[in-house]
Amino acid sequence: MPELSVIVHGPNTQDHLTGLLDSLAAHPLPDTEIVVAAVGDWARRTAQRHAPHVQVVPLPDGTSDAAARAAGAARAAGRWLHFVRAKDGLPPGSPRTVAERAAELPDTVDVLLLDHLRSTWHSSGLPSADGPLLARAGRTDVTLDDSAYLLRLTPLLGTRVLRAEYWRAHEEALTTDDEPHAALAALLLADRVACLPHVAHEDRRLRPAALPPVTAEQRYALVDRYESLLDLARERPAVYTVLYEIMVRDCLRTFARGDMPDRVAKEFFHRASVAALRRRPEGHRRPAGFEGVRRSLLEEGAYTKYRAFQKANRTRRTVRSTVRTGRHRLATQVRDLQYRGALHRPVDPRLAVFAAYWNRGVACNPAAIAAKLAELAPHIHPVWVVTDRNAALLPPGTDHVVPGTRRYWEVLATAKYLVNNVNFPNAVVKRPDAVHLQTHHGTPLKRMGLDQMPYPAAAQGLDFAALLERVDKWDYSVSANSHTTRMWERAYPSRYVSLDYGYPRNDVYYTAGAHDIRAVRERLGIAPGRRAVLYAPTHRDYEAGWTPRLDLAALADRLGEDTVLLVRGHYFYEGAASPLTGLRHSGRIVDVSSYDPVEELCLAADALVTDYSSIMFDYANLDRPLIIHADDWETYRTTRGVYFDLMAEAPGPVARTQEELTEILATDAWHDESAAKARAAFRRRFCEWDDGRAAERVVRRVFLGQDEVSLPPVLPIEQRTPAPSPEEACPS
Repeated sequence: MPELSVIVHGPNTQDHLTGLLDSLAAHPLPDTEIVVAAVGDWARRTAQRHAPHVQVVPLPDGTSDAAARAAGAARAAGRWLHFVRAKDGLPPGSPRTVAERAAELPDTVDVLLLDHLRSTWHSSGLPSADGPLLARAGRTDVTLDDSAYLLRLTPLLGTRVLRAEYWRAHEEALTTDDEPHAALAALLLADRVACLPHVAHEDRRLRPAALPPVTAEQRYALVDRYESLLDLARERPAVYTVLYEIMVRDCLRTFARGDMPDRVAKEFFHRASVAALRRRPEGHRRPAGFEGVRRSLLEEGAYTKYRAFQKANRTRRTVRSTVRTGRHRLATQVRDLQYRGALHRPVDPRLAVFAAYWNRGVACNPAAIAAKLAELAPHIHPVWVVTDRNAALLPPGTDHVVPGTRRYWEVLATAKYLVNNVNFPNAVVKRPDAVHLQTHHGTPLKRMGLDQMPYPAAAQGLDFAALLERVDKWDYSVSANSHTTRMWERAYPSRYVSLDYGYPRNDVYYTAGAHDIRAVRERLGIAPGRRAVLYAPTHRDYEAGWTPRLDLAALADRLGEDTVLLVRGHYFYEGAASPLTGLRHSGRIVDVSSYDPVEELCLAADALVTDYSSIMFDYANLDRPLIIHADDWETYRTTRGVYFDLMAEAPGPVARTQEELTEILATDAWHDESAAKARAAFRRRFCEWDDGRAAERVVRRVFLGQDEVSLPPVLPIEQRTPAPSPEEACPS
């Protein structure tokens, strides 16, 4: 019996079924079957072209979605059912990920919830808003009574994978052409649900002009949907209250869109008013402010008053926007006057401005350059740009400015040197006698700069014209290897000079001694003789929040008392609630997401587990075991784009599942001869210029003006000696 049945249903609208079935046929799985409930001759012919990889259930034109789903489910043999409309999509690799997650779940779980992408007729691959809710639930199964917030997930049946026995027990209640009703009912009828915070479905919206107009009865059906769903939740107070809030919000939002004729709008408002009043939970309090006024008018059925309130509110927003715009314009004018005035002052050859990671603090390549600058050119005064929030975390005595302040603009205007691992703001003027040094913050696996343009999830919100204006201010660009130099020149085309010197932040991997490693491990509480595994996953553009893609408690239990997991979340999620709270297993799981610098964590670790993070390129300098956990490689590669195939050129063993990762770490596979051979090839390619003297080369060339021939030559990789391993530094 297959673990998963993917049931594709519906007509071949705009030929989307062809692409969906092509993608499924390209990656057949032994534990997954494809059933196509094909509506109409075109869908049937399209599906039959993929036989025998798919089972075809031919259905006549006009068969409803609900009937097509039921027909497909009747043919399916899988333990779990995933319903996918023919016009929608499945990201590459997602059926495998879903099947593997479903296989872990006991029969007490009825529904597996997934994340999704959104595509329209003019855009593709947009992240959903569901990520934080799925991340909040984590990987343990829950009841809806304890996690009623899951009702706020986008009501798509394609993001609910149903246990087959559960479907059959509730088929009548779930067989409806109102998909949001079916999606919500699937949750309300379930005993327990589990979450997979992973993009495994693509919701494709067709152009409205290509769809039939919405009738008045379809408008009114929205209210009827929630009335019947509330009946299902009547005996569950927490669930009922959340569902009621969703109903009121959805009704008000639908009404506010203003796309209904006045006659239909009045009747819709009346029906929503009756439902809001009749279904209101006992003791329920309306929210304060304008939202409370809206709710009050709805419950009163005051259609005319509500319309007047809408008009007044629009006027109020216009006035407030005008006032805010005026204040912002005035503040901008004052700032511009101060900055323009400072730009007329001479450039200070003894002043250097440093920043890293959008002004987070003293870190990365800029920090290593600043430290070497203090040694080789102490006459140059460094000033760090740091947010007000992070200023308190600076090393004592660090001169700094806070963005937006008067001194901030003065130092940016008069500094001879501006050093950053990202870009300075657009408003910063490139003075002819100032030097802008771009250090970057990693070796690129994922697409960067202009190369992000074909990938909507990665390119969302980026202004590529403004990016190129910032790039044109660079005088120098630091690189760690030939691959990086080529990719920067491609992604950031301009006239800067590439400094092929290595990454200064990696110098420490050759200069640190045994006492440094012992000190870090003591600070982290790692006893001598224990193996420390650093788990450092990267950010995904298609996920709104972060949750570990591993069951860390289970992994720690399987690896035993002698292994400590150091878990570091990506800095993009700094300030968010940590999903690691409560996972400290007798000191075997340590949340190091806020520990800086990350280079010390690498020195402390016996091995690194990562997915697609650039930390792998830095860690390779230590010549220690590297393991890649790539459970969503196909999705990541498709949504973000990559420069090379990591699966074919990995720095060590590759695990596609948690079980595979556990097996690697529990045996000798993590540090055997095959792993060492892969790591050696990776080091030769990507640690090309990292030899412990990168910062010195940068300071001598950029700040002291020395020519290339006088710089320390790059030591051949076979002549380099990395920092000692923890086993060498901390003998038990």
